[in-house]
Amino acid sequence: MDRLPLVTLTTDFGTVDGYVGTMKGVILTIAPTAHLVDISHEIAPQNIRQAAYVLYTSYPFFPPGTVHLVVVDPGVGSARRPIALRTPAGDFVAPDNGVLSYVMAREPVEALVELSDPRYRLPQISHTFHGRDIFAPAAAPPAAGVPITSLGSPVPAPLTFSPPSVEITPVGIIGEVLHADHFGNVITSIGLLAWSESDLILTPAFRDVQRGESVRFRAAGATVTVAGQEIAGVHRTYAKVAAGETLALVGSEGHLEIAVREGSAAQRLGLHPGDTVILRP
Repeated sequence: MDRLPLVTLTTDFGTVDGYVGTMKGVILTIAPTAHLVDISHEIAPQNIRQAAYVLYTSYPFFPPGTVHLVVVDPGVGSARRPIALRTPAGDFVAPDNGVLSYVMAREPVEALVELSDPRYRLPQISHTFHGRDIFAPAAAPPAAGVPITSLGSPVPAPLTFSPPSVEITPVGIIGEVLHADHFGNVITSIGLLAWSESDLILTPAFRDVQRGESVRFRAAGATVTVAGQEIAGVHRTYAKVAAGETLALVGSEGHLEIAVREGSAAQRLGLHPGDTVILRP
């Protein structure tokens, strides 16, 4: 049985206005059998790095051949390019503003093109809603089997920001805050962490920072330093501490996470993306 064309959507549009529904209408007009999945429309306005992280945590759980449409586009109407990326994990349609950085740091790039072919745009292009006029029309053809190389000319040098920092040093593993989720749990770049009985094995998550290194250490004996506070041990679950206590644990994505049980670590510790985190085995 053939799989239905699958398109995911990630935006900062929210759901109060009709922007998301309009993009879906454009996609379904071009590819009526497409199955549309919302990843998130609650990305903070213009927050490219948040969108990059949310996409990074979501796309691996979709089948190969999925088209991932991402519209977080503070440069809409400017000279920034609209692009499409092909990887073994799926295709990605997005502005060339770094939002695909984490995907490209983890996946081999098979093709990357600018969305320049007018056949894959709406006839009239607004200056403020490229999600409707450029990105949605370009996401529909790959879902229907059109190769992304048909959408435009190759892009030799996409805009990316550096992969999240993970440095293995003699004094510890130095990383940074990546993201704070809806609950105030703070996800760091220190990953991927895998349990082996009571030990943890760290293998850097991103290709650009991998050097064939891995570190094994006893989780209970580790300490995490962040925002001037030292946290003892790395746990499996939030329930390992009492309500209101701060803890470090391995989150669902395999990254080191700082949390407050039944509270917000982001608020309590005042943490923001880019803040330094040190894990000392």
